[in-house]
Amino acid sequence: MAIVEKTQSFKDLTALRDSERTNSSPLNSRQYSDLDLFFTRRSRDSDVNVLTNVQAIKRSVRNLILTNYYEKPFHPEIGSGVRGLLFELATPMTAIAISQSIQDVIANYEPRASINFVTVDESLDDNSYDVTINFTVINGPPETVDLSLTMEVLR
Repeated sequence: MAIVEKTQSFKDLTALRDSERTNSSPLNSRQYSDLDLFFTRRSRDSDVNVLTNVQAIKRSVRNLILTNYYEKPFHPEIGSGVRGLLFELATPMTAIAISQSIQDVIANYEPRASINFVTVDESLDDNSYDVTINFTVINGPPETVDLSLTMEVLR
């Protein structure tokens, strides 16, 4: 009996950690899915890979951050302007502007993510920024997700 109870609690613990888990419960949260824009193939049928749940939202957040204004057809308002800020001097004020731009674009155009915090660390020698975005998935598992990016100007 004690072994069964430990196994059951272990299953419950892994269920909370596994963000890719689905079940037939009516309380199951909505499953998010997007196409993999790198067009990697699935091994079983050579079709385009599908990203689900946390991976789909991470990719969407990354794409929103790297999108410029007027880059998306018929939606010129979608964009962050972060690429333009990369050409400024690497100062703490620029890091604050990048952080605010990232928070705004995610709050406005990614309804599946709720931002906890955004940290931007500038590297003065490399003229680059290390960005860490911590967010939780809305209607998803109760865990935080970290997305780390290094942004620099390529010449």
